[in-house]
Amino acid sequence: QLQLVESGGGLVQPGGSLRLSCAASGFSFDDYAVGWFRQAPGKEREAVSCITDSGASTMYADFVKGRFSISRDSAKNTVYLQMNSLKPEDTAVYYCAADRGGCHHSAFRGQPDRYKYLEVRGQGTLVTVSS
Repeated sequence: QLQLVESGGGLVQPGGSLRLSCAASGFSFDDYAVGWFRQAPGKEREAVSCITDSGASTMYADFVKGRFSISRDSAKNTVYLQMNSLKPEDTAVYYCAADRGGCHHSAFRGQPDRYKYLEVRGQGTLVTVSS
């Protein structure tokens, strides 16, 4: 069974940090690019970041550049999203997803409505940034 499980969400104050984890099982993790999306209440899902299958390349949405960092650990079949300098507008449910098509998949490239076509999708973890 192909599965992605997110963890690490929670309540944090503005300016604080969190590290999200996305643990994969049931598929050849090293063959898949993995990305993070988020969806705030009443808003559309948006792509946040993506890392290629090799980990050699990454991409970030403009609104997180310089604050968030994506990485992967093949030994643990896990992708991480380090989130620093968090803002209230970062409050959302964060989802990870994996696809053999790489970070060029349209879902990562300005068409987040195509998220449903990604091969493996997690259930999400809630991040709340509030004082």
